[in-house]
Amino acid sequence: MPSIDVKAWQCIWVASSVTKWGTKMRFHVLFAALAASAAVASPAFAQAFPNDDAPATARGVVLQTHSLVNQTDLDFGIVTTDGTNPGTVTITPDSSGTRGFTGGVMLLPSTPTSARFDGLAAPLETVVLTLTGPVSGVLQDAAGDQIAVNSMSIDGVGTTETITANGTGKFTVYVGGDFGLGATQKAGVYSAAFKVNAEYQ
Repeated sequence: MPSIDVKAWQCIWVASSVTKWGTKMRFHVLFAALAASAAVASPAFAQAFPNDDAPATARGVVLQTHSLVNQTDLDFGIVTTDGTNPGTVTITPDSSGTRGFTGGVMLLPSTPTSARFDGLAAPLETVVLTLTGPVSGVLQDAAGDQIAVNSMSIDGVGTTETITANGTGKFTVYVGGDFGLGATQKAGVYSAAFKVNAEYQ
């Protein structure tokens, strides 16, 4: 009888183990099914909230400092007079700086130049240039002797010119003049200051 009881108990234990194992299997299978459902549902869930990208551009403009620089001075070179007749010496207001004369003035070998001014503005900006000639309208040497400034001009236009800077903001203008010498003009180095003003608009 005891042997029967032991065997019976062993059978019951085995059955109980099987039952527990079966429960655990069902539990794991349930979780696997839930995980599979979540994996299938995720793409559909993402598609319910679409998103878009829109390209744009960030930009700005930086201007260089406005400037006007004198590159060469106005110089009519070396001249003399015939001692009898007054005359003039001229420099054309352009890149060539061509020299001319009238009356008793005679041109001597030298390197005359027109005055050149290089400017920088905003691209295609309007610039108003104004020329102010030497004080009292004369050139003077160290001894106080004078030569008359008959006229000066910017690019042959006059004392005021309106220009447009190029696509990079650069511009160049030239100043020439007409100077009067006496028949017995004294020898000397004559000079005087003048200026060109640029107003940017």
